[in-house]
Amino acid sequence: MNKEERKRLDLRLKNIINNMPEGPGSYQYYDERGNIIYVGKAKNLKRRVSSYFVKEQNRKTQLLVDKIRDIKYINVATEQDALLLENSLIKRFQPHYNILLKDDKSYPYICLTKEDYPRIFSTRNKTARGAEYFGPYSHTATMYNLLELIRNLYKIRNCRAVMTEEGVRQGKYKLCLSYHIKKCMGCCVGRQTKEEYQQNIAECRLLLKGHTREVKEKLREKMMMLAEQQRFEEAQELKVRYDLLNQFQAKSEVVSNTIGNLDVFNILSDERRAIVNYLHIVDGATTIAYTFEINKKMEETDEELLRYAIVEMGQKFGVAFREIVLPFEIDIPLDEISVTVPQKGDKKTLLDLSMRNVQQYKVDKLKRAEYLNPEQRQTRLMTELRDALHLRKLPVTIELFDNSNLQGQDAVAGCVVYKKMRPSKQDYRKYVIKTVDGPDDYASMQEVVRRRYSRFIEENTPLPDLIITDGGRGQMECVRKVVEDELHLQIPIAGLAKDNRHRTNELLFGFPPIVIGLKQNSELFKVLTAMQDEVHRYAISFHKAKRAKRQTRSELDDIAGVGKTTKDLLIKTFKSVKRVKEADLFELQSLLGMKKGSLVWQGLHKTPQNTDNKD
Repeated sequence: MNKEERKRLDLRLKNIINNMPEGPGSYQYYDERGNIIYVGKAKNLKRRVSSYFVKEQNRKTQLLVDKIRDIKYINVATEQDALLLENSLIKRFQPHYNILLKDDKSYPYICLTKEDYPRIFSTRNKTARGAEYFGPYSHTATMYNLLELIRNLYKIRNCRAVMTEEGVRQGKYKLCLSYHIKKCMGCCVGRQTKEEYQQNIAECRLLLKGHTREVKEKLREKMMMLAEQQRFEEAQELKVRYDLLNQFQAKSEVVSNTIGNLDVFNILSDERRAIVNYLHIVDGATTIAYTFEINKKMEETDEELLRYAIVEMGQKFGVAFREIVLPFEIDIPLDEISVTVPQKGDKKTLLDLSMRNVQQYKVDKLKRAEYLNPEQRQTRLMTELRDALHLRKLPVTIELFDNSNLQGQDAVAGCVVYKKMRPSKQDYRKYVIKTVDGPDDYASMQEVVRRRYSRFIEENTPLPDLIITDGGRGQMECVRKVVEDELHLQIPIAGLAKDNRHRTNELLFGFPPIVIGLKQNSELFKVLTAMQDEVHRYAISFHKAKRAKRQTRSELDDIAGVGKTTKDLLIKTFKSVKRVKEADLFELQSLLGMKKGSLVWQGLHKTPQNTDNKD
């Protein structure tokens, strides 16, 4: 579009805005192809739409404005009508620049059919004409528990026959297995009247709406009345139902006996999306718990997102809101709704519960994504570590060191290597300490680091992105002296320090070292602790193997040409090295052969012998 065309368009749009009413309504922006690209609502249409065309706008709004070719609007009586109309138009046209509910799942409903003898069953398709639907149920176990309760309490028929009262009178139907196993009362042949069946359905409807307390009270009243009339068998049947309801209520999530009916919303958002949780509380119990995502398009505020979510959930679940619990005040142009922002008490507990659902949804989504793409988790952890330590690049290769000795004996060290936060076992290395006498961990660490990175320099091997020592400030400083002062290398050095219970409790970095603020229950800290445990295990296992080899070493090990098989055969035959040494040349040659027998005999006696056997 050239300047002249842009000028004419701006003039036409300005004309439309100048003629807009100063009352509530919904406005729609169209692109050059005549598609709706944005739907909004306003208390004052003229003022709201003109605000888009001021000079100072954020980048996303400016992109929208650049694509507007036409503006239309619908004037309504109230702001509430404007809100509902906006929601309806967004769902119908799904404009590119409007926030959209991201929900690709098909959750099941409970269907209550409209028949003379209604049926109750689960479905994912709302197709039955005139039927009532309850749900959707994001937690299917809750739905099946509720269906099982209804069938146990009221013996509602589960056959698929379209049953009419006239058909029952004419004897068109027959008893099925459900009746014989006491899962149905036999309404199909008149053993349960239509009035009794419909009364049961009315109580089922109350249960499906979450009014468990009301149903219990009715059952209790009937039970007490029957007991007073000494109709004890009928009273006992009602008591069984009453107990079933109590068991179900104990399993369901009862929030509080003092809270009645209310709705709770909470939100957690970032630059691209928001996660919203909705709880519907009836008689103090959670009957709906629903968490979903909203994709942001225009830098919408949390207030705008929550307002959209409230309208959307009201329409989705058919809820008439009376009291809504929110994390902050928002302006909701809906009649007879009170907004509560609790600071303490049961309602604050509900708000916290809603936020836990939001956070769990976020964690679960991340885990699902990382399960499908494991490298995503590794990159995330490397990014978190880089940001925590303020490194210049991602720590793709990390090397960890640890020493092991027993009062200076059998001193060894281990180096484990992690690449992309996963162990690279082919790069693990073991070191026998050669230049240090006695139990000097600092000097042992310096020897190993010096040997390793001197060789790296000679062979031009790529250096690691991060070194982590198994220890605190002292270990870090002794490694730094070798790496920076002697070898003149620039490798970041961190340390994992332990508390007096020998548990890893802090990550150190820098010189002088400072504690890095990582939560001990965070995934990154747990991964670093696992790295420390791995290098400790590796060094200890090498030390134990070296010590065991020294302790089991004998004179046979010093004889060249005598391997494990020969050694085992000698010990099995003579029972000890002492008895092998006491054996004569003939015995050894008889067991091992002329050549090897002579080799063993000479090795044990350190004197040359004639290997010819002359009798």
